Amino acid sequence: MTIPLNSFEQHIDPTILQRGFSYFKNGYVEEPIEISNGQYDAIVVGSEEYMVNLTIKNQQITEYNCDCPFDSGPICKHVVAVIFYLQQDELDLQAKSKTKKAVKTKKEDQKPKKKSVSQQVSDVLEKVSHEELKQFIRNNTEQNAPFRNLFLSSFAHQNSSDSQELYQKQVKAIIRSVSRSNYLDYSDCRKVAKDVDVLLVAAQKQIDTANYQSAIFICCAVLEEMNVLVQYSDDSGGYLGDSISEAIGLLKEMSVSALPEANRISLFQYCIAIFEKGTFRGWDWHLGMMEIASALLKTAEEAEKVMTLLDGVTKSEYSRDQAQLLKYQIIRKTQGEAAADTFIEQNLGNSDLRHEAISRAIENDEFEKAISLCHDGIRMDEKSKPGLALDWYDWLLRIAMKQNDTPKIVEYARYLFIDNFRSSQGYYGILKSHIPTGEWTAFVEKMIADISQSKRWTNVQLLGSIYIYEEWWPRLFEHLKQDPSLNNIEYYEKYLAKDYAMELAVLYNKAIITYLEYNVSRSHYKTACRYLIRMKKLGATLLVNNAVDQFRKQYPQRKALMEELNKV
Repeated sequence: MTIPLNSFEQHIDPTILQRGFSYFKNGYVEEPIEISNGQYDAIVVGSEEYMVNLTIKNQQITEYNCDCPFDSGPICKHVVAVIFYLQQDELDLQAKSKTKKAVKTKKEDQKPKKKSVSQQVSDVLEKVSHEELKQFIRNNTEQNAPFRNLFLSSFAHQNSSDSQELYQKQVKAIIRSVSRSNYLDYSDCRKVAKDVDVLLVAAQKQIDTANYQSAIFICCAVLEEMNVLVQYSDDSGGYLGDSISEAIGLLKEMSVSALPEANRISLFQYCIAIFEKGTFRGWDWHLGMMEIASALLKTAEEAEKVMTLLDGVTKSEYSRDQAQLLKYQIIRKTQGEAAADTFIEQNLGNSDLRHEAISRAIENDEFEKAISLCHDGIRMDEKSKPGLALDWYDWLLRIAMKQNDTPKIVEYARYLFIDNFRSSQGYYGILKSHIPTGEWTAFVEKMIADISQSKRWTNVQLLGSIYIYEEWWPRLFEHLKQDPSLNNIEYYEKYLAKDYAMELAVLYNKAIITYLEYNVSRSHYKTACRYLIRMKKLGATLLVNNAVDQFRKQYPQRKALMEELNKV
């Protein structure tokens, strides 16, 4: 997401914001380096040192990344700490200094802005001699393995010994530099993937400069070595898997571009060979090889080879359906539309192909055929695959809207709104636009009555959504009182705070009391205190103070709770 620099605090989770601010205030952020205009790198010292990359354009934070393992939200505390650092003058903040700084004079304050790294590099390159530069590269390729790998892979097309084996040795060297054991833990996986990604960046550059064979060598080397590694590592963070997926993504990118014939044949033969060996069997990457081969094939012999291999895919329903979809695409590519349509008709049990058949029927204004395909799909899937059955109802709604069939539009949109366990907002809007204004309230009340009589687990949320759509705040508050959990109060607070601030605070207070009776870890205490702070924002400071006093008297033995209450 894009974050406005001048109001970033409003777009970040309060807990993450507080932790990031604490990191900044404690001096954990090393001065960011401006790599180029608006692009910053900064090291933040946490349990380890983490690198943060930040891009700012037109006072908007457009890109941000951190190599920490945080995956519980869109932005981590390390990124937030760097933002605070960059905005400290505007916010009138000051971090703790690691070393005592001299007081700046007005003259020092007027010093010109420090040059970005890219500007500094350009200046140095203008002055350094050709021989000095070559010697610098020689020295660093001998002493710095990541630099050596980047240099060799970036200029692979100039290397007469360029081969897949060369890059496999580089990947193996990366792995050995991290761990010499037969097992990589979570942290090791992240380190390996970070260095391997340097090779993949070089592969992308080779694609951009049309050095396709070098890019193919790099990607295939990464695929094979990382596939072996992932099987005896703790890759619960998905780092190695992401590297494999990135390599396959680059191969797919090349497969749909105008590859020179030698490169096309080389990559096609590789995909066939690796599939036949079963190197990636059991992973999505296995069929990924056939997807690349399908995009690359040109001749009847190549098509027949791929089709024969796909015929052998029967291990799971998902794999079989994916293989059928690839076969359909090959038939359409090599034999034409009529043969492809025949293949679809023979394999309508494949939901992807049924989707394709319905879509094509609608495009050709064959609405009765499309409706029949939807009803057949509902009969087939409504018991065993209810989510898929809803897809067929959604298609029926789309067809009704194309035909301007108001009764059917209302019928299907109402069914999907009430029975859909996914997002229903769009269906509600469709209903409101097709029911006469004078009939709308009665229509809604009938829906509420029908929903209330049903026992489905989604009904509570569904009723709440209706009250929100209609802005019936008294009914929404009464609805909340039926299940005043902390999560529910927080969810509805933004709609009710204007008219029910103190009532919400009272509900929060009761829920927090119950919450602390049954939860005793520091994380639970932090959660309780977060809701106490929300009560303060609602204007219930006195109620919060009374609650804090009560908890201090009730739980004096809970030292962690006492510490968290001090922050409220």
